[in-house]
Amino acid sequence: MQLVGTPLNYAITATAGSGFLLFGYDQGVMSGLLTGLAFRKTFPEIDTNNGGSSSLQGTVVAIYEIGCFFGAIFCLLFGEYLGRRKSIMLGSVVLGIGAALQASAFGIPQMIVGRIVAGLGNGMNTSTIPVWHSELMKADKRGRGLCIELAINIFGVTISYWVDYGMNYVVNDAQFRFPIALQITFAIATLYGAWALPESPRWLVAHDRLEEAKHVLWAIRPDAKSVDMNDPQLGRDLEGIRQTILEERQAASGGSWKAMLKDGEQRFRYRTLLGIGGQFMQQISGVNLITYYAPVIFQQSVGMSHNLSLLVAGFNGVAYFVSSLIPIWVIDRLGRRKLMLFAASGQCGCMAVLAGTVWDGSRPAGIAATVMLFLFNFFFAIGLLGVGWLLPAEYTPLAIRTRAAALATASNWIFTFLVVEITPVSISSIGWGTYVYFSVFNFLFLPLIYFFYPETRNLSLEQIDQLFTGEKVRMHLKPGDVEMLEQTREKEEEEETTVQIEKVNL
Repeated sequence: MQLVGTPLNYAITATAGSGFLLFGYDQGVMSGLLTGLAFRKTFPEIDTNNGGSSSLQGTVVAIYEIGCFFGAIFCLLFGEYLGRRKSIMLGSVVLGIGAALQASAFGIPQMIVGRIVAGLGNGMNTSTIPVWHSELMKADKRGRGLCIELAINIFGVTISYWVDYGMNYVVNDAQFRFPIALQITFAIATLYGAWALPESPRWLVAHDRLEEAKHVLWAIRPDAKSVDMNDPQLGRDLEGIRQTILEERQAASGGSWKAMLKDGEQRFRYRTLLGIGGQFMQQISGVNLITYYAPVIFQQSVGMSHNLSLLVAGFNGVAYFVSSLIPIWVIDRLGRRKLMLFAASGQCGCMAVLAGTVWDGSRPAGIAATVMLFLFNFFFAIGLLGVGWLLPAEYTPLAIRTRAAALATASNWIFTFLVVEITPVSISSIGWGTYVYFSVFNFLFLPLIYFFYPETRNLSLEQIDQLFTGEKVRMHLKPGDVEMLEQTREKEEEEETTVQIEKVNL
């Protein structure tokens, strides 16, 4: 590990971003290919313009999510054993193999296999990268770091839209093979970054590799070059993590599997369900209705031509990316709860207006519908895009973090599969009614967020535990509470040190 301080933190964020850029690119790339001439010629079975099956089209696109689901389950079972870095490296290799299978496909069976394999790799990456990134970030930078990661994710979606648009003017099979193969480049970048960068210090402490953990804690400090490895603060940080792990292991005395499914002193089940709920809200909001099928929606629901739909989808991606930059500056100032409430209310309104404009079907209504699609992405990017991935890593304690985060990610993919699978059939069957039920879902998110989701802004991963201990869950920790917790921990550490010294003297 050669980089230290701020350059190391930039490299960690860049690698996490590379993994999520790959995720975003893979999400968006199929949307523009489905309506392309070369793709429809090679796979006529899913050409809905010429009698192809809309349900088969949904399955070919959505089967990727099934692969992602099983990739997340793999991390649920083996992620803690492998560690964060090895899981990311393995996921990148598997995803690259899946991309190669898709890019070389001449029939639906190979395309389906390729999408499943690519999904396996992406499921492993998306289960692990937010946890790895969160555990390497300082408390006051964690929200910003994850938002940068997710902004890069949307940049990946944007790239895929514009690559699809540019390749639309190519008349041979490269029209769809090149966009699919391009993602292998991002997989290689993620693989190299994970290989070159450090393991999570919390994972290292949990596996009794204390000296390595201490070195990583020193290296990720912005002022690392001016701080000695024997600095007392490093020892206190290391001891704080170690003590928290001991408390969590004691709370999870029945094992991390059982601990996720029951509420004890630290409410492990409640915290696991909050992470799953955040991912559930992301997908049932309707965002992937747009991400996976933007050109299809612009053509079928709004009435645009093929070329214009690809162009507008490209600009929608740009607007989505710009919107995703906003949380970088506000998430650690305003907090998670406010952004989630803002997003859910805005998304609810957008989907309601979309239903009305698509039902109307006139040209002015089509323009209004296009604006609503842009606005929906604006609200989602600000409030649910980053937070949905951040909360499973923040809420869950280290004793169950790998498995709980993987379970939350698995729920993300199974609900994404549901949305992506039913969208083509829903649009062709009930049209404007599709947007009505997504509006209702977003409305129901508001009380769920307000009454059940505590604020974690500027709290360390160890301090977050205190939100869930006591007679009831606290929605906030006041600054005085944080100071008191730190003083109490320091006092306990001093008392423990005194007892150890007395034992040695005896």
